[in-house]
Amino acid sequence: MSEEFIEVPVIGRVVGGHTGRLDDFKGNTESVIRLNPGFPEETLKGITEFSHLQVIWHFSERSRHDVALHARSPRNNPEWPETGTFAHHNHRRPAGLGMSFARVLRVEGLDVHVTDLDADDGTPIIDLVVVFREFLPRGDVTQPAWPGEMLRNYWKDAGERP
Repeated sequence: MSEEFIEVPVIGRVVGGHTGRLDDFKGNTESVIRLNPGFPEETLKGITEFSHLQVIWHFSERSRHDVALHARSPRNNPEWPETGTFAHHNHRRPAGLGMSFARVLRVEGLDVHVTDLDADDGTPIIDLVVVFREFLPRGDVTQPAWPGEMLRNYWKDAGERP
């Protein structure tokens, strides 16, 4: 694998919310995206007029050894088909980046309070941008059955755990 690297800034961190790198039960948990102190508060002006932010974050607790450049069954479940690295949404991809569509609750100074951010407490934030409906996928979004099966508990409340 030929690698080329770029540097990206960490603009802030997740405060509160999820811990423990859980696979499911990510719903209804409030967390804060805390921008670094060097940012002027005006960089957040206007975001509360939007319902959601697209948040790019880094799987910072992974190691280089976690990268899996081969086909494998999601969550190692043999009932689901082996799929390649780029058909997975997890820390095993080469760049180690995650993306979430977090719901904006409010802004206080450099703190953006959100829900439905599935990054853990302490996670470095690379970028955030408001969601424009016009930039969402055009046309029908299709997928096989296994992601729906795998993620049926993903956005359930942590209190709904069996």
